[in-house]
Amino acid sequence: MAEKNQSNTAAPEQDLSEILRVRREKLKTLQEAGRNPFEITTFDVSHHAQEIKDDFDALEGSAVSLGGRLMSKRGMGKVSFCDLQDRSGRIQIYARQDEMDEEDYQRFKKYDIGDIVGVKGEVFRTQRGEMSVRAREITLLSKSLQPLPEKFHGLQDKELRYRQRYVDLIMNPESKRNFEIRSKFVAYLRNYLNERGFMEVETPVLSPIAGGANARPFITHHNALDIDMYMRIATELHLKRLIVGGMERVYEVGRIFRNEGMDTKHNPEFTTCELYQAFTNLDGMMDILEGILSGAAKEILGTYRVNWLGNEIDLTPGWRRVTMADAVREVTGADFMAVEGDAEAAVALAKRVGVDMDGVELTWGNALYETFDQKVEEKLIQPTFITMYPVEVSPLAKRSPADPHLTERYEAFVCGCEMGNAFSELNDPIDQYERFKKQAEKRANGDDEADMMDEDFVLALEYGMPPTGGLGFGIDRCTMMLCGTDSIRDVILFPTMKPESNG
Repeated sequence: MAEKNQSNTAAPEQDLSEILRVRREKLKTLQEAGRNPFEITTFDVSHHAQEIKDDFDALEGSAVSLGGRLMSKRGMGKVSFCDLQDRSGRIQIYARQDEMDEEDYQRFKKYDIGDIVGVKGEVFRTQRGEMSVRAREITLLSKSLQPLPEKFHGLQDKELRYRQRYVDLIMNPESKRNFEIRSKFVAYLRNYLNERGFMEVETPVLSPIAGGANARPFITHHNALDIDMYMRIATELHLKRLIVGGMERVYEVGRIFRNEGMDTKHNPEFTTCELYQAFTNLDGMMDILEGILSGAAKEILGTYRVNWLGNEIDLTPGWRRVTMADAVREVTGADFMAVEGDAEAAVALAKRVGVDMDGVELTWGNALYETFDQKVEEKLIQPTFITMYPVEVSPLAKRSPADPHLTERYEAFVCGCEMGNAFSELNDPIDQYERFKKQAEKRANGDDEADMMDEDFVLALEYGMPPTGGLGFGIDRCTMMLCGTDSIRDVILFPTMKPESNG
């Protein structure tokens, strides 16, 4: 029994088990005839679909060979048309019985949508004007034993698209575009940093200490050493050791693991870029992030304007830079600098503007931060650098010389989303040790996201680290913005998924 309708894909009225049986029978017949497609090891591809379309005038009449997947077939008499899809897109294949070996043509008529074939022929334009390839040989390179989703609806179920990314990439061009943009973005940022004298390095994924961020780690066990180890939650502390060692400008693009909740902006494993530059500060780090994101948009998309989360965003260089206290005052009217250092007054001020302080240590800095977090952050639509964070929420940042309650730290926001986190790095080993102690106390009291004491890092600082600017940002979220997508799962090829129920 043949599949009923080859003009689209597997006809929905057919029983799936029957389709699977038919396809396996076709494979068995080919194998018994000594034509097993899975024994073919290579095919010489000279051109791709989009290349032929772009250079059609120069290629018309030329011999070409293409490899790709059959996405449709039309006309099953002595003349057949099909759409071949390769990495660049689709092109029409014109097959005519009297222009091919007759047995070759008859075999081709039995091929299914989804089969991977190699085509040799000439570039030409049909009577209707469509750029095509006139087939002389069509070779089955791989048999598709599963039918593709129905043509006009494709693979629409988002969860199924994430679980079966391979089918999603076949059926949905926008998914493929997202990952092309992601690849171009990573290439752009590497070029940007390399041209400015940064060295790309690699640091451990496994460590006896989880540090560099406030996050819950994944724990594993090293059998040979018989110790628990943590999958890294940041690359910061190892990269700053390299600054101590004199490397001066380093960066790492790497996978990070945090044992936390999942939503449209968070996945348990994700990719970051962290970079550190000696002899610069917070301002230098703002220039770098602005340069990377605005430059990537211009280079990849051809414009500084992107549409994301229902907003038109202007990434043109010259982003707004404002202190946290000023941003809070602008939005809520609460002036925390007027009560600086007065914890009781600051907490009362925060509560007066509707901030929930339950479960938060009642300090001036925490009151300021919670007011920003709950009342201001979501309103930062256009690119904005928020600077001068309280010490309490910035255990690795250098204190401001002008104000010991604040640190030289920024976070960049677009559409209410954090896009980067940067410091003038703390290089005072005594101050760092005291901050680690406070973090360790929080951890001992049940805060499993607090930093651990890292005595070796403190020892490294005792050898001397120059004034340094540091920056970390998420590749996934930056790609979300450039692609205009609202879920991190749309830009991670294989996102973490809850196991499917067997019941």
